[in-house]
Amino acid sequence: MTVEITEARIKNILTRTTGYLKTVTSHSLQPYRGCTFGNSLCGVGCYVQHNGHVLKGRTWGQFLEVRSNAADSYLDNYEREKRWAHRRGERFSIFCSSATDPFVAQEFRYGVTRSLLDAMRNAPPDLLILQTHSHRARDYIDLCNKLAEVCQLRLHMSIESDRDRLPGLPPPASSVKHRFETCEQFKQAGIATVVTVAPLLPIGDPESFFGRIAKVADAAVIDHFIEGDGSANGSRTMKTELPEAMSLVDPHSVSLEYRDHIVEIARRHLPGRVGISIDGFAGIYA
Repeated sequence: MTVEITEARIKNILTRTTGYLKTVTSHSLQPYRGCTFGNSLCGVGCYVQHNGHVLKGRTWGQFLEVRSNAADSYLDNYEREKRWAHRRGERFSIFCSSATDPFVAQEFRYGVTRSLLDAMRNAPPDLLILQTHSHRARDYIDLCNKLAEVCQLRLHMSIESDRDRLPGLPPPASSVKHRFETCEQFKQAGIATVVTVAPLLPIGDPESFFGRIAKVADAAVIDHFIEGDGSANGSRTMKTELPEAMSLVDPHSVSLEYRDHIVEIARRHLPGRVGISIDGFAGIYA
């Protein structure tokens, strides 16, 4: 499948959060526009595919805009955006990324995320959350370690299930095995590591799954598409192929009752370290 790759310059890489992320961080940051993981399992239900402002008539997963001046834009806007957050009584905190993955394959050609992390070492936020589906985040462990010396840093690794495939859907961008291994490497490096089970997909062996998470992560977040896709009753996701594929594996998995059942199991393995939906992304654990 051909991916259209373009380069662009952006005036302000820092976006003041609204809506779903407003209680999580003061800002979001997208190193790229578009996400080439849109052709993998995580892209099937991804809410960004419904955002016409991002798509502009293009097919999700088939374009990527490389924000070539991202680091310079961050430094140019750093002081103003930090003051804005602090005046509101908030930490200057960044969620990277909500509408793309900071470690898409093309990152290792263009290095936009690397340049941003380097810039943050000299101009650090109060908190940085790195949200990814990719085991390639481990290539940046040394850089993340240095950044963690000057700001609070959390790696959020999305591992939606213990399964790599759902019927009729593409494989994930990174295997479950590789993502677990990456979490272990980050945790061993002393970097706060959270597994985001989001969106929650049918889990074959929940006891084993959360037992494994307890060994390689500091916490877990569980988020079902019904409350997590930013629409009433998960209506965005219901228009995609994901719910049908989930139902073929486990008919109960498309309900919030399934989420609640999974939360009970998760809490046995990670007492006091399980977050639900948006509270979990904000670091609030029950």
